[in-house]
Amino acid sequence: MSNRNFSLRPVINFMLLCCSTAMVINSCQSKKNETVMKATPPALKVEGFIVKQSSLSKDIDVTGSLLPYEVTEIHPEISGLVTNIYFNEGSYVSAGKLLLTLRSDDLVAQLNKLHVQQTAAALTVKRYAELLKVNGVSQQEYDQNVLTVNTIQADIAILKTNIAKTRIVAPFSGIMGLRNISKGAYVTPQTPISNLRQINRLKIEFSVPEVYSKSIRVGTPVTFTVQNSDQLFLANVIATENFIEQNNRSLKVRAVIAKADRALTAGQFAKVNIALDTDFSAYMIPSQAIIPKARNKEVIVLEDGKATFRTVTTGIRDSSSVEVKTGLKAGDTIVMTGLMTIKPGAAVAISRIKP
Repeated sequence: MSNRNFSLRPVINFMLLCCSTAMVINSCQSKKNETVMKATPPALKVEGFIVKQSSLSKDIDVTGSLLPYEVTEIHPEISGLVTNIYFNEGSYVSAGKLLLTLRSDDLVAQLNKLHVQQTAAALTVKRYAELLKVNGVSQQEYDQNVLTVNTIQADIAILKTNIAKTRIVAPFSGIMGLRNISKGAYVTPQTPISNLRQINRLKIEFSVPEVYSKSIRVGTPVTFTVQNSDQLFLANVIATENFIEQNNRSLKVRAVIAKADRALTAGQFAKVNIALDTDFSAYMIPSQAIIPKARNKEVIVLEDGKATFRTVTTGIRDSSSVEVKTGLKAGDTIVMTGLMTIKPGAAVAISRIKP
């Protein structure tokens, strides 16, 4: 019995040695794996966005003011005493309506005097014509009397024009403003009598940034809203200024409102929207994906599970998106979150794709 136990001892010792060796090897392997895991950090979980083409309406929003279609300040053409006023403040007047008259008695008297002189001069010319036939007068004398008649006729025309100027009429239909003179006042061409505004049609005036100036043409449609109203109104561009304003680098534009509406009043503030054109192959990405740099802008693109920084150029923005003109292509996956912690070449894993 003791001899058999003695013969098993070497076997047992060998088995114990093998187990010890295996444990040492497993321990070393475990420590190696822990070292590798510590050296290779896990991929950062982020949200992503897949770049694709979409339609982009290049609209711009500016502010403007409503203007009367026509507006003028009424002044007399000659000096004189106001004899009658034929309009009420704030009243509607038609084109050609008599607004007021100036005293014209002296001008009428001068006109009557010229008519008498014209009659006498015409008789003299008639007599001289008969005498000229028998050589009773010279041709020069006859021509001098004809000149006198023509001069009187010219003076009569001037007086008639001045008499007509004593009657001030409305140049177009519209609403009269406040009256600045009263009956009996002496006025001159520098005296403002009132304002006349054509309000059955209105215009809207606004300015657009210089970068969009070449896109604004005659006929370009614009829409606008006014305060205290949600209604959308339509207008069409009729003219633009012929220079860029230097103080704000903008182009002044005027548009005529397509349809009159009681909700619109000259002088109102308006919010104007201009749809310039539509780009059906634009790349729009969320604004939060843009990393601003000192001289450019970057986005983080996922390539083979690694973060790659790309320089991009941007275009039009809206409330949540920005147009990318260069630097991206359809199908690129860009990183949306954790932008400040990701370094170039870092392992990145997408946990969620933003729609």
